[in-house]
Amino acid sequence: MGAELTPDELKQRTLQFGLRTIRLVESLPKTATAGVIGRQMLRSGTSVGANYRAACRARSSAEFVSRMSVVEEEIDETAYWLELAAKAGVVKAELLAPLAQEAKELLAITVASINTARGKTRDRRRR
Repeated sequence: MGAELTPDELKQRTLQFGLRTIRLVESLPKTATAGVIGRQMLRSGTSVGANYRAACRARSSAEFVSRMSVVEEEIDETAYWLELAAKAGVVKAELLAPLAQEAKELLAITVASINTARGKTRDRRRR
């Protein structure tokens, strides 16, 4: 991944992730299966950015880790729905691949942020 993202850059990236999720859900076929998967994907995919913004307003490292853990869960859930949509034949896997890759990258960034924040918390306790 290389260079670190600023909080504003990550806010924009998570916002774009939500927008891309919305566009995908809007393009799904009008079937019962696609409807269920789409609603779940829409909920989790759009909450990533909202929860990241909340994490940016955290008042402590512990609160930041807690809120970022929600971001982690929502990204992972979105990745699940993307995978399920592909395996169920709702959408061709190659069409989902770019959004699935972004979910994977955002998940890695989120986990790294949580680990860094936890490390900082532990370092403060040792002093």
